[in-house]
Amino acid sequence: MTDVPDAQSRVKLRDVAEQVGITAAAASMALADSPRISAKTKTAVRAAAARLGYVPSSAGRALRSQRAGAIALIVPNTTQHVFGHSYFMHVLTGVSSVANERDTQVLVSTNPDEAHGLAAYERVMRSKSADGAIVTSAAVTDLNIERLSQSGLPLVLIGNFPYLPTSVSVGIDDVAASRSITEHLIQAHGRTRLLHVTGPMDHQTAIDRREGFLAAVAAHGLLGSSRIVEGDFSEQAGTDAVLGLGPELREIDGIVFANDDMAFGGLQVLKSRGIAVPQDVSIVGFDDFGLSRLTTPGITTVHVPADDMARVATERLFDLIDGIDPGPSHHELAVRLVLRESCGCGATGT
Repeated sequence: MTDVPDAQSRVKLRDVAEQVGITAAAASMALADSPRISAKTKTAVRAAAARLGYVPSSAGRALRSQRAGAIALIVPNTTQHVFGHSYFMHVLTGVSSVANERDTQVLVSTNPDEAHGLAAYERVMRSKSADGAIVTSAAVTDLNIERLSQSGLPLVLIGNFPYLPTSVSVGIDDVAASRSITEHLIQAHGRTRLLHVTGPMDHQTAIDRREGFLAAVAAHGLLGSSRIVEGDFSEQAGTDAVLGLGPELREIDGIVFANDDMAFGGLQVLKSRGIAVPQDVSIVGFDDFGLSRLTTPGITTVHVPADDMARVATERLFDLIDGIDPGPSHHELAVRLVLRESCGCGATGT
C-alpha cells in the first residue's frame, strides 16, 4: 500500500485505487456502485476516497464515457398540468433520489401547450442531452413513445403499456386495485347503486380503473344499477360529475372516483346538497398522495407507491444505460387499501 498523497496535490482516482490495491477501473466501478464489485471492496474504496478527500469529476467521467451525465423525465403534458398535480412531485422525488446517488442530473421535459405534443420528446431526442429517458402520463394514442424507443435511447415507462409489451415499464395493477376498492363498498357496506367517475379515457390508467369497477359490479350482479361518467382526474371533474346527476344523485349510494382529486370535488358537492358521507353515500378515491388525509371525512382510497415506482424505474434505466439486463420487461409494485371515514369504516388507516 502506498503513502497518502500530499494534501496540496489533487487526489486522483488512481491514488484511491492504490490505497486499496486495485485498478483505477475497479475503483471507478466501486464508486459507481457497480454490481460487478463486491460489497467489501466498495466499502474499502469509499473509505479510501473519504480519507484522501477524493472528489470525482462528473464532467470528466461523462467525457471519458461519452455520456451526457443526465437522464430525462419526459411528461407529455403542459408544465402547469405537471406541477399542479402531486403525482408528478412524487415521481420527481423518486427519480431524483436515485439520480443523486449516481451524481446524475435530471432534465424535466414537458410541452409548452396542448397543441405541441411532440415537444417533450423532440427536445430530448434532438439535443442528445440525456443518456436515457423515463416517460410517465402518456396517452394511449401517443405514438411518440415508439419513436423514442426506436431512436435507441435507453427508455423506461412508468405505468402500464400493453400495446408496447417489449418496452421496460414499472407500474401497478390498476384493474385489480379498482376492483378491490369497488368490492369493498359492495361487500363491506352493502352499496348496490354505484357511480364510477373515470379519468381521461385516452390514458391506460383510467381505462384499467374503469375495467376494475365494471368487473366488480358485474361479479355482484349490479351492472344494471351502476353508472359511469367520464372525468379527467381534476377536482373540477369530480364536481361536475356529481352535479351532472341532478335529481338522480339521490339514487346513488356509492361513488368510486378514479383519483382523490375528483373525490374531493365530489365530496364538496355532496356536502353542499346536504347528502351525508358516508351515511347516505359512501365514496372512495384512488392514489393517497396526501389530499385524502386532510378532508372531513377522510377519504378511503388506494395507496399508490408513486415514489417507489419512480425509484425502481430510474434504477432500471441506469441498468439499461450500463448495459445490464434489467430483468422482466414489466415490474409491478403492490398497492394497499387505506380505509378512512368516507366509506363508513372509520379512521382505521392513515
